Amino acid sequence: MKERGDVRTHIFLFSNNPGLLPRETQTMKQHPLSRRTMLKSVGAATIGLPFLEEMLGSTAVAAPAARVRVRAFNVFFGLGIPSPLQTEGFAGVMEPLKPLGDKLLIMRGVDHVRCDEKGINAHYDGATAAFTAEPPDGEAKAGGGSIDQMIRRAHHPNGMPAGMVPTLVGGTFFRRSRIGRYVHSYNPDGTVAATMQERPRDLFERVFGTVVFAGDSEDVLRQRLRRSVLDTVVGQYKFYTGPNSPLGATSKGRVAEHLERIREFEQRAYAMQRKVEGAPDLPPDSRLLHGGAADPGGEGIDITLDELTTEWRLMADLYALAIQTDRVRFGSLTFLAAGERIRLKGDYQYDGRTVFQFDDEAQHKKSGSGGCSHEWWHKFNEKNKNEQLRAHAHMKLHEVAYFLKQLDGTNSVEANGRTILDNSLITISTESGDGRHNDVKRELSGVFHCITGAGGRFKTGQILDVNAEGLDVYNTMLTAMGAAQRIGPEKRDARIIDRILA
Repeated sequence: MKERGDVRTHIFLFSNNPGLLPRETQTMKQHPLSRRTMLKSVGAATIGLPFLEEMLGSTAVAAPAARVRVRAFNVFFGLGIPSPLQTEGFAGVMEPLKPLGDKLLIMRGVDHVRCDEKGINAHYDGATAAFTAEPPDGEAKAGGGSIDQMIRRAHHPNGMPAGMVPTLVGGTFFRRSRIGRYVHSYNPDGTVAATMQERPRDLFERVFGTVVFAGDSEDVLRQRLRRSVLDTVVGQYKFYTGPNSPLGATSKGRVAEHLERIREFEQRAYAMQRKVEGAPDLPPDSRLLHGGAADPGGEGIDITLDELTTEWRLMADLYALAIQTDRVRFGSLTFLAAGERIRLKGDYQYDGRTVFQFDDEAQHKKSGSGGCSHEWWHKFNEKNKNEQLRAHAHMKLHEVAYFLKQLDGTNSVEANGRTILDNSLITISTESGDGRHNDVKRELSGVFHCITGAGGRFKTGQILDVNAEGLDVYNTMLTAMGAAQRIGPEKRDARIIDRILA
């Protein structure tokens, strides 16, 4: 936190590419527009900006690939996809990933059997193995570092640039008990890399912060929370979109649109009661249960599909915005915890058709934990239709794809002309390759994995049967991302999985 007289602030709305720009600036038409010039009058707050033409020389078509930031994120969804269903490719439950298929590498046959812990089922050890390939170390630690944190330390050994969120961990989930159910970013010693943010408001505040003045009372602080964080940069906003701005018309429009997006997400996250002049009506407060109330005795909760996806998509939007504004480059995002117990209800629509009508309790003909979607995985049988499980798995990947698409649009284009989705390493995985606890090899083998190309480092547009241990897959990924440190036992013979490398 920086201090300026009696003002302390932890608002930072950084550019998509902080530090990328030259220090000195001449005229806009002949030389790049420096970030220093853009920000010299900002004072207590820094304006976040999308990538602008003026940030490159007039003769530049695209910045060198080396200037694109290294990013790594882990995306987890609960309960998994049974291996037999993965063989159906995009014709089955993986259909929602098809529109992004050319930007993804789907890996089948990834094995986490070495992560089995006696007396602990895959809801714990399988989930902790996701992104670490190690068994848990007790109830609150993983067995080692996760992919994102190993890469973070390789590229930022002295810490992240000032003002950035070092690691962002968020998600929509309800099951709790052991931390490995829902947290999926770990330091090399197995400790949690960051506090989990499960409320949209908390995630927004973690990323964009609040202005704090010395001596503020609690009442004043509450009033400030109802103000827009953009109130602190309104002067700069007017300058860079006004007649004296050094920006061209196109970039002015992008700045205005960018700040309006931040305001929109802020309003959605806070559900502020004060009506902002000229702004659309604000949504109601979230009705979802959080904290201990979200997991009453492990018996599960009743929730509609609309309630679930509305809050998740706001979380996904906010997380994507944090990446787009370069507030964060490493972390994890969770959609439903390991062994999640919810009794879901509602019509599930996809691509203009009704896929399924969720009503877990009625379809199980049981109440409490016995009526939760969790039970469809325990009942999985490759000889049956498994309609309910298929619908739930399809829905999960639909919501994961929603997040990925936010990083692949016009708001996510970077200096090299490619999107954040193209340039980043995003690893998507889960806890189980089957769901039945009576066979460890079946449950912890064939765990679904999917990765993005990470700036051309990995093959995309394919579904590969890698049939390899997760430890070897992860270490191959770390090597490709420039991380010298490995995960797993030091004396273990490593094996490079060349098939996943571009």
